[in-house]
Amino acid sequence: MAPRTWLITGVSSGFGRELTTQLLERGDRVVGTVRDTSKVTDLLERHPGTFHVKVLDVTDADAVRSVVDAAFAEQGRIDVVVSNAGYGLFGAAEEMSDAQVDRLIAANLTGSIQLIRAALPHLRAQGGGRVVQISSYGGQVAYPGNSLYHATKWGIEGFVESVAQEVAPFGIGMTIVEPGGARTEFRYGSAQVADLTEVYDGNPAHAFLAMLDPANGLAPGDPARMAARIIDSVDIEPAPLRIVLGSQALAGTLATLRARVADFETQTELAASTDFPPGE
Repeated sequence: MAPRTWLITGVSSGFGRELTTQLLERGDRVVGTVRDTSKVTDLLERHPGTFHVKVLDVTDADAVRSVVDAAFAEQGRIDVVVSNAGYGLFGAAEEMSDAQVDRLIAANLTGSIQLIRAALPHLRAQGGGRVVQISSYGGQVAYPGNSLYHATKWGIEGFVESVAQEVAPFGIGMTIVEPGGARTEFRYGSAQVADLTEVYDGNPAHAFLAMLDPANGLAPGDPARMAARIIDSVDIEPAPLRIVLGSQALAGTLATLRARVADFETQTELAASTDFPPGE
């Protein structure tokens, strides 16, 4: 298979770092974005000519467009765009500051939307390509103490599901990746916590505190295996709209969706009661 060229946001750690490492080792080219280039010095030294780094804060929409335009201009063609940059924010909804809320939405939701919007004209012009949006099974399932993170993931999944239908006729495939818990810095390093208050002590909103402590057990997901499955997904035609990574994530997603469908199915008469009667 001919080497591909990838544009990946947030390659200094986590899935972005793992994807980049595996792709470079198999001979693909990667344009990776970071906020601090010192985090990828080793990759630059090991892969001169095939790894290119761009400094980018995805909350800056103008910068997102400039970086995407420059990457396509410099590489000539980019086969796969991976929207990966993001982080978690934990705490009860009212414990988060306005600044924390705005920053999370800008990074996880608006930043991803702007990245994809910036890439689509280039993908159309080159006759197609693939977009991979790193989401979470938290884009289908919601837990207390994680409301804003869920809001961003549910939001980006709706955006991608809609846009995927718009751009399929141009040969552009889009895939939402929904990983479960993994042993990355998301849980054990980069996760942010709101200014917690005693009123929520013992409340489900603070149950995440146990999850963030590695002493209570590590996440089951292997980032290397998850990254490999993400890379494999690009070879699937047509592009799968969603892939769930992790047995716990799939079980949780199925249980939630089955309960949701069962609830909807009890609402047949209620839903019909708001229609105009036949003939009106």
